Formats: sequence, structure tokens, C-alpha cells
Amino acid sequence: MGFALDVSQHFLLAAAAFFSIINPIGGALIFAQVTADRTHEERKALARRIGFYAEGVLLCSLWVGASVLAFFGITIAALKIAGGLVVAASAWRMLTAPEAHEDRKQSQADDAIGQPDIAFYPLTMPLTTGPGTIAVAIALGANRPAEGAAFAAFAIGASLAAIANAIAIWLAYSWADWITGLLGPGGVRVIGRLAAFILLCVGVQITLNGVLDVFRMAGIGSSA
Repeated sequence: MGFALDVSQHFLLAAAAFFSIINPIGGALIFAQVTADRTHEERKALARRIGFYAEGVLLCSLWVGASVLAFFGITIAALKIAGGLVVAASAWRMLTAPEAHEDRKQSQADDAIGQPDIAFYPLTMPLTTGPGTIAVAIALGANRPAEGAAFAAFAIGASLAAIANAIAIWLAYSWADWITGLLGPGGVRVIGRLAAFILLCVGVQITLNGVLDVFRMAGIGSSA
């Protein structure tokens, strides 16, 4: 029971962080504009490929990103602090200036119009899973437990969260027309603000974990 609870906690934390920075619903509106000249079946096939590519980006960043940085002598505590600050800063920009964030995505999407194959670039990277998403994944990966049941719970929960977000991207992009008509720009902005606040909390928590690790390494607060 305790292991299942740990898996659920890791899943919810990672899923909320990924969903907040990716914002599949907001991305679906841009996807609908970029693929306006394609049939519904072509859009569904394109959405499936984007979901597959996004899953690869998330899983690679989650499991390899922290190890690559550690190879250069960067400690896990430093990764947590830096990654958490990057995530929090990104969330703060999304919370205080969402229009600028969406305008940047729209500009990237405009460059894709007319290109024959746009599934990976730019619709997956950087439109759907850009630098911010990769930073979130690396920060979460740096925050993983070292070994044992705690590591297994993180591995299962975080990986399932990445897969769940890839499925969310696939579904949202597949039904982009329907989402556009249902929510409209105003509804997407409301969801984006809520997601940004959740992401800000996740970034602060990751940074706090890193600071606590530094204190533990320094022996501050440890029992005599």
C-alpha cells in the first residue's frame, strides 16, 4: 500500500509539472492553425507522431539529462537547485506575461506553415516540448531517490507521467478543432494561468529539496 502511494505521489507531481509547462490544450489551438490546410485524418496521423516524439523527449530528458550534467561534475544538489529555479522562473513568466509566452509559440508555429514534414520540427521541438519542458524533466530526474523501493516508485510514477502527457498531447492535437470551438482563447488562458501556478509550486519544491540536500551534505541540522 505504501509503495503504491509513493508511485501515485511521484506520478501526480511529474504529471502536473509536465502538463503545466507543455499545456497541450493551448498547443492544440496553435496546432489547429498550422494544420488548417490538412484533412482531419492527416491531422490525427500528425498528432500521433508528435505524441510519440514528445514521449521520447520527455523520457530521455528525465533519465539521461541529469546523468549528462553529472558527468561534468555538477552535483545532484546543484542540479535540483538550478533546475528548480529554471522551472520556477519559467512558471513566473507564464503567470505574469502569458501573452508573451503564447506569442513566442505562435511565432515558432508560423514558421512551420508550408513545410512538408513538421511533426518533429517545429511542432514537437520547440513548440510542444521545448527548452522549458526539457528543464522540467531534468529537474525532476535530478530529484529522484538514489536506490531501493523509493527509486522504483519514482521510476514508475515519473515514467507513467511522461507517457500520460504524451497521450494527452496526442488526444488534444487530434481533436484540436473541437477544443478550439469549445474553449476559445479565453478558456485556454484561464487553464494556462492555473497550470503556471502549479508549475511555480513544483519549481519551488525542487529548489527546496536541493537546498536541504546541501544542508545535509554540510552536516547542518543532523543529529549529533
